[in-house]
Amino acid sequence: MREPQLTRRGLLAGGAATAVGALAACAPEQTASPGRSVAGTASTPASPAGGLAVEPFHGLHQAGVATPPQAHAVFVGLDLLPGTDRDAVVRMMQLLTDDARRLTGGRPALADTEPELAVLPSRLTVTFGFGPGLFTAAGVEDRRPASIAPLPGFAIDKLRKEWTGGDLLLQICAEDGLALAHTLRMIIKDARSFTRVRWTQRGFRSGPQTQAPGLTHRNLMGQLDGTVNPRPGTPDFDRAVWVSDGPGWLHGGTTLVLRRIRAELETWDAADRVAREFTIGRRLDNGAPLTGQAEHDEPDFGRLTPAGFPVISEQAHIRRAHVKDPNMRILRRVYNYDEGLTSEGHADSGLLFASYQADITRQFLPIQKSLAEADLLNEWTTPIGSAVFAVPPGCSPGGWIGETLLA
Repeated sequence: MREPQLTRRGLLAGGAATAVGALAACAPEQTASPGRSVAGTASTPASPAGGLAVEPFHGLHQAGVATPPQAHAVFVGLDLLPGTDRDAVVRMMQLLTDDARRLTGGRPALADTEPELAVLPSRLTVTFGFGPGLFTAAGVEDRRPASIAPLPGFAIDKLRKEWTGGDLLLQICAEDGLALAHTLRMIIKDARSFTRVRWTQRGFRSGPQTQAPGLTHRNLMGQLDGTVNPRPGTPDFDRAVWVSDGPGWLHGGTTLVLRRIRAELETWDAADRVAREFTIGRRLDNGAPLTGQAEHDEPDFGRLTPAGFPVISEQAHIRRAHVKDPNMRILRRVYNYDEGLTSEGHADSGLLFASYQADITRQFLPIQKSLAEADLLNEWTTPIGSAVFAVPPGCSPGGWIGETLLA
């Protein structure tokens, strides 16, 4: 029996029901194996185990949230083209889900002209998020969570249009930059019929060849960033990150705030070590609070110096960001960015601060307000981009991301 053929043109033009049937019929494809090409006709050298590592695509949650962060990331904000309605959004998400399903499993996307670039996924994950405009375009505004809206303005913000907003988010992460670049190109090829690119933000962090998994990431200011993150697989993590009440379609999903934060590295360099550690409230070498010895020691905010002043300043970053209730914490999945040097020779660097939480209003905003009011670190950091997205739950092998909202 001849298998049905699925083409990009057919999926773009076809209706939702046709697309789902075609995707299901074409799903079983040959998977490249170590030592073989995609076509299975030529021998290639065996690949390192790390390049063959696969993160599961299907499940209750999308990958790329609780997943241990990979070394490379790209965040892409897309705007829907005028006239893109609910049926078009459904076709788009079915097509992009199929691309992501194949590529994260080490298989080429449909009509992939460089299939050899897909065989080493290197822990590739593709995560989708829906911005406020997608709900409006799809005619499901009444199902948009109240917190999926532009954040209120903060006095510290100097937001730039080219880093702010977006109807659809692509978050692509991998241990290998080649796998990431190929995946981005394949997915954008298919998204181009429905969207235009609003912004692209690339980030990096230490990879597994550099730093053992599980250790806290360092940002470009030298700080350990994410010490108090909830730990995946624990009840505290599940309550803080995954949506379990509110809109039923979002159960098993989460929300994302992406902030692009420029670091003023030249003036930070001018501050001595005592001033830097006083600003953060932690030692720079091992991340220990100024009242402790090790990174994960609990800060003692009540301890005073002999002169009667708090050891950890009232305006220190860790005090302003401190949250007592584990259920109210956020997951910081952060990446450094470095765009090289300006024409004056200054660093254009900073942090892509990706914050995941069950509810933005309840969890993220109180922390952000506290930081904006009196964080000493504001002297050296400036938010220049901001975007908010609902991250739908994952899908089954026969499903697609967003079907709980749009089907």
